[in-house]
Amino acid sequence: MQFLDKYQRLYHTVKPLRFEQIAYRIYYKFFKLRKVSPNLQASSSASWSWKGPEVAAPTFLGANKVKFLNLSITIGSDQDWNNPEYEKLWLYNLHYFDDLNAQDNLLRTETQLQLVKRWITENADFSGNGWEPYPLSLRLVNWVKWYRRAGINDTTIIISIAQQAAALSRQMEYHILGNHLFANAKALVFVGCFLDGDDSQRFLHIGLKVLEKEIPEQFLADGGHFELSPMYHCILLWDLLDLINLALITKREELLTLLPHWRSVALKALSWLNVMQHPDGDVSFFNDSSFGISAAPAQLFTYAESLGLQLDEPALPELITLNASGYSRVSMREHTLLFDHAAVGPDYLPGHAHADTLSLEWSVGLQRVLVNSGTSIYGVSKERLRQRQTAAHNTVEVDNADSSEVWSGFRVARRAYSKLIKTNNRNNIVTLVASHDGYNRLKGNVTHIRKVLAEDMTVTISDQLDGEFINATAHWHLHPQVKVEQLSEFQIELTLFNGKQVTVKSDAKLIIEPSSWHPGFGETESSNKIVANFSKATVNTTFSII
Repeated sequence: MQFLDKYQRLYHTVKPLRFEQIAYRIYYKFFKLRKVSPNLQASSSASWSWKGPEVAAPTFLGANKVKFLNLSITIGSDQDWNNPEYEKLWLYNLHYFDDLNAQDNLLRTETQLQLVKRWITENADFSGNGWEPYPLSLRLVNWVKWYRRAGINDTTIIISIAQQAAALSRQMEYHILGNHLFANAKALVFVGCFLDGDDSQRFLHIGLKVLEKEIPEQFLADGGHFELSPMYHCILLWDLLDLINLALITKREELLTLLPHWRSVALKALSWLNVMQHPDGDVSFFNDSSFGISAAPAQLFTYAESLGLQLDEPALPELITLNASGYSRVSMREHTLLFDHAAVGPDYLPGHAHADTLSLEWSVGLQRVLVNSGTSIYGVSKERLRQRQTAAHNTVEVDNADSSEVWSGFRVARRAYSKLIKTNNRNNIVTLVASHDGYNRLKGNVTHIRKVLAEDMTVTISDQLDGEFINATAHWHLHPQVKVEQLSEFQIELTLFNGKQVTVKSDAKLIIEPSSWHPGFGETESSNKIVANFSKATVNTTFSII
């Protein structure tokens, strides 16, 4: 039976993939990158110098010491570039070279130059993390931006850039697609505008051809990025702003022709971000999201304004629904609610999806109150899986099953499909009703229907389960700054950091349990959650601001 379950899970994971994903995965397995002949004639006569925001914190600390994801080490030997003692994501960050364009980067030019030259010397065998296409892409952009801005004049680095770009062009991530392929294309466009000769034209052509297809596919009609993660939306929006900036700086005709379309897409993406940020000015935690990986919304808005892209929007209305991406925002005088009635992501690319369908986040004033638990780790581990599961989000778990079958680090088998049933805004009362079929796969064929009723000082959530089930649990995760006190079996009082109080009432028994919140990678903060176990068809929970 266990074998059949694993086979079924694998079948439902692979079934939605595109043919090209499977074909390229097989191709790359048997035809790995072995060698790229250096172009000893590679040169750059580009007269342009990169001018862009410097928002990331420094990560090169001098004396070969680096810090990523809250972990500092010293790169003592060539083995440390691929040391298996460190997590894959940490090693990726080591190879990105983000420090080259971080805050006050010109103060660290000598330190940066030393590590760049070490990378070239100590990663010359075309193997390891640094030669994988995603870190290759991010590093190439960073090196190209840095080379002119820092006043570097080193043929060895130019030859390495050409060699790395050639390696990237032979292993574009068609087996993954999505944000990875976008990063590949962006890198080749940057290198194509930096180098001279036939190779540069080839890199530029490949990159622009991919972007021509990927930009309209990856940015939805409402401006949201199609992987439906606010954090990745910020990453891809930054990439798009970088391309717009590159067009303006280089004045290359190939880029200027595309500039009006890029600007139009960027404006929609900025508008989407404006809707999906909390009143505290940072991203919401739907799917893989955390602080500190992407630029913050305010930094993106500032970057956009420097490029002549400025949102000219009035205050957000009480209700706004992003139909293409599947999120709604309720903005009342005292509180703000974000509601997820979205798909888990593109069917063929759900790698950053969580089982969070019909989850919500809620702020009172500037204080986050109800929070999804966030993302602090990638890779394959019990903790990575736990953070993706339904119980880590503000939604309903049925018979100990997840709304979507998340497994491994980035896999989803059978997944929930949601439907927005009703939206209404009348007399300062906002109503949202949505459902999902993720539990239809269970024996009792359960459908979850969630109704959100928001008024000036209250939010009432009604969770209805149509079908047969034994037990269900509604989870309500609280921000670490929220203090919680049990008043009765059916009532709990919350005290916010600013002294405001919120009462929580339910027609199911409420229990306070310890939980955790993960605001950044490598970060865990102790918190609490409220759970309501129920076996009846409907449970109602009301949050009232006192």
